Amino acid sequence: MRNIILAILGVLTIVGAIFLGKYLIDKNQKPKPKFKKQIKTVFVENITNTEIPIILSANGNLVAKNKIELFSEVSGVLKPSRKLFKTGTNYKRGETLLSINSDEFTASLQSQKSNLNNLITAILPDLRLDYPSEFNKWENYLKGFDMNKSTPKLPEFSTDKEKYFISGRGILSAYYNVKNLEVRLSKHQIRAPFTGILTDALVSPGTLVRVGQKLGEFIDPSVYEMEVSVNSEFADLLKVGNAVSLTNLSKTKNYTGKVVRVNGKVDQVSQTIKAFVDVKHPDLKEGMFLEANLVAKSEKEAIEISRKLLVDNTAVYTVKNDSILSLVNVDPVYFGSEKVVIKGLKNNDKILTQPLPGAFDGMIVKINKKK
Repeated sequence: MRNIILAILGVLTIVGAIFLGKYLIDKNQKPKPKFKKQIKTVFVENITNTEIPIILSANGNLVAKNKIELFSEVSGVLKPSRKLFKTGTNYKRGETLLSINSDEFTASLQSQKSNLNNLITAILPDLRLDYPSEFNKWENYLKGFDMNKSTPKLPEFSTDKEKYFISGRGILSAYYNVKNLEVRLSKHQIRAPFTGILTDALVSPGTLVRVGQKLGEFIDPSVYEMEVSVNSEFADLLKVGNAVSLTNLSKTKNYTGKVVRVNGKVDQVSQTIKAFVDVKHPDLKEGMFLEANLVAKSEKEAIEISRKLLVDNTAVYTVKNDSILSLVNVDPVYFGSEKVVIKGLKNNDKILTQPLPGAFDGMIVKINKKK
């Protein structure tokens, strides 16, 4: 009986061990995870090939077309004028910008005028005797000689003998000396060559002005010019008179300009050519930074897309059968700062409107049909 009981216990132990081992094995085995297949949603638009204008974007600073730097050609103390010589002061054409004291110079000029008057007076008796026919015109010239006015032109010589006689008495030298001093005297006053505004003032009344010293800067605020650099590839398309659209940095204001000059030389380093654009507007100021859009040419059977959609600068993703991504090679015609003009797609092809991370050729997608 004892042996039978031991045999039964042994069998039960073995069976228990088998079941326990199987339980532990089943417990440690994890079920295979089931992944739900995700299909990404894309946004697309149907392609319509049209004629796309190629717009060259460039930028630059405005510079006044009429602009002068004021320098002194004479020396002296700057005198006060009717308007303060300060930055922002407006002047009309012909108004005095600066006036330099010329009392000493005026006295010297009057002395030379008096010397010329005396020389002509001294030759009148000889003219009456030797050249009676020329006496009246010289006498009339002397009567019209005003010390406080500009020296009148000398009478015309009738004969060579008269010319030699007048020249031999030193009258010609004295006359041209006086005219030279009159020209220098006029430089003590600087007048506005056009209606404009003072943008820089470097002196003030009472300042001692020296020859060659810079005094300020004067511009005409009605017309500005902007220099832009354009790729030499489009040099033959830039024409004088072409309209140019201009915008400020914040894209809040638009202006219209016109190409007035195109340089005939290409920069060897950058391979660009410079064009100059004129623009007029009351809101513009010198030094403003503007962006210019020049219409160079047009490309037929093309579309314009964001540069972000271009893959390796040679292809774009389209959707075939409303569910499969397809990488299609295209021909980029012109690269802008944010856009690119491409050719090679057919009408009604569906192209992505937003970049798709992880996209690949043959990928299954779903089109978002919500507008």
